[in-house]
Order: sequence, then structure tokens, then C-alpha cells
Amino acid sequence: MTAAIRATRRTTLALPAVLLVRGAAAQGGDRPLRIVIPFPPGGTSDLVARIVQPDLQRLLGQTVVVDNRGGAAGNLGADNVAKSAPDGTTLLLTDPGILTTSPSLFARLPYNPATDLDPVTMLIYAPYILAVHPSVPAQNAAELAAFVRANPGRINFAHSGVGALNHLTALVVVQHWGGEVTEVFYRGGMLGIQAAVANESQMVVNGATATLPFVKDGRLRAIAVTGPRRLADLPDVPTFAELGWPAAEAGIWQGLLAPARTPPATIDRHHRAFAAALDLPATRERLATLGAEVRTEGPDSFRRWLAAETEAWGAVIRARGIRLD
Repeated sequence: MTAAIRATRRTTLALPAVLLVRGAAAQGGDRPLRIVIPFPPGGTSDLVARIVQPDLQRLLGQTVVVDNRGGAAGNLGADNVAKSAPDGTTLLLTDPGILTTSPSLFARLPYNPATDLDPVTMLIYAPYILAVHPSVPAQNAAELAAFVRANPGRINFAHSGVGALNHLTALVVVQHWGGEVTEVFYRGGMLGIQAAVANESQMVVNGATATLPFVKDGRLRAIAVTGPRRLADLPDVPTFAELGWPAAEAGIWQGLLAPARTPPATIDRHHRAFAAALDLPATRERLATLGAEVRTEGPDSFRRWLAAETEAWGAVIRARGIRLD
């Protein structure tokens, strides 16, 4: 909804491995670093964590454990981190969209996203792909919009939770078309993609990192993508902005947060370690093939993004009267 984080310069934050190891020894001792993913395995957050895990272990000189704790639209895992000791041994790696929408969706949360978690850095951005099952008789955006208008409720739309950003993005787009779809909730983005592949649902909006492989092998048909440019692997698929659709800047962001009151030096060390791991050429190349770009501008930029997105998507949620309690 708001403009993407603008990187005015590309800074390589890689530190010599010995410095990162010393920092880990000073803060975490021999204890492992636990990265909590608040979603089931297989989604974008899980994918990013497992891509960087081996290099983080080398850079930090400590064991890195990926801990999937899905449930309650990501809030169970986020609450677990919020209530963890701020000693540098527990981090939350998530699509931060859950942190920007939950305050408007829930009257009561067990944690406060704005005060109980400290931003460390954004990690990557990947656009959404709006895709359909090949059985849908629509080859492009205009045909899909016309089909949805002519067949209200016939298309099942798979999403990863009421109020999730992919859900809200589809809502405003379908409203823009003047049509109606049947919403089907799945417990995680990958489960929604798999449902669309199986034709249980016929339309999905999800991150390029998880969706692109299914488009490439023909199990899904890409209709449009969010973000500032077309995907290199899908040069014929237009962007939302080209089509005049709303939510053109929505997408899968992945960010890193720590329990509140984590020492600034520890925040800085984790920022540098993750930036170094993501800056490795092989990692950048792998993420690029999945439609993602590295964005590691640090805690201040991430904090501003969270505040702006909370306000922007909160307005959408309030205008539609969406509540989850």
C-alpha cells in the first residue's frame, strides 16, 4: 500500500567472520540461535530461513535452529518471540504483514506488535503473483475480470487467512473488477498454492518465491504481478500498476524481529549477519530466480515501514469491517 522501502545506496554489511563469532560468543555463549517461523513449513518465511541457515551458522559460529510455530494467523509464533528473553538467542522471521494487520483485526492480542518486538531488518521483497488454475477459461487479466463478473462466486480464491495481506489484496482487486469470488481459507500460503494446483480453489494470490515454480511448470497460470516491474522469468505477465489495479505495491516482505529490549549491539550484530548471508552471490542468485530481491536496510527503515503499513492496511480493514474476534 505504501511505497516500498527506498534504498538510496547498497551497503555491504558483511563483517569478517571472526568478528561475528566473537559477538555471538559474548551474547549467546554456546546456546543455539532459534529462528521462529510463525507459519507451517514450505512457505516463503520458512524458505528464506532455510536458505540462510548454513551461512548464518558459519558467520555466527553457533547452531541456528529453524522453529516452525504456525497458528492464529502467525500470532502464536510472534507472541512466542515477544515473550522470549531479549538475549539475542530468539528471533522472529516472518512476513511482517501479520504485524501490520493484526492490531486492526483483533480487539485483543496477547502481545503488542509495536512495543513487544524490536525491528532488526527487512530481509527480502518478492511481488505477489495472481495466478489461476489452468482450467479457468481466462488467459489474461481482462478475461479473468470479465469471467469473475459474469460468474459471481464460481471462482474459489485460496488465501492464507482472513486479513492476511494476500487476502486483502485480492479483496480490493476483485472489488475493482466489480465481481465476486468465494473465499477459501488455508493454514498457510503454501497450502493455498497447493489447493489451487489441485483445483480445489481456482485462484491464488501469493508470493513469487513460493508461486513461481508452479507457474514455470504449468500447474498454475500467472495473470498479473505486483511490484515495480515485470518478473524476468515472466516477461509477458503485466504488473498490477500497468493494469490500473489497486494494491500495486503489495507483496511478500520478509523481516526479522527480536524481543523488545534486546540490546542495540545485539540487534546490530544480527542485522549484519543476516545481511552478510543474504549478500552472498549464490544466495542472491537463488532468491532472484524466485522473483525476490534482497532488502536489508536495517532497523530504522524497517520501523518506519511497519508504522506506515499498519496505518494503510488498517484503513482497508476498518473500511470493510473485518474482525477476527
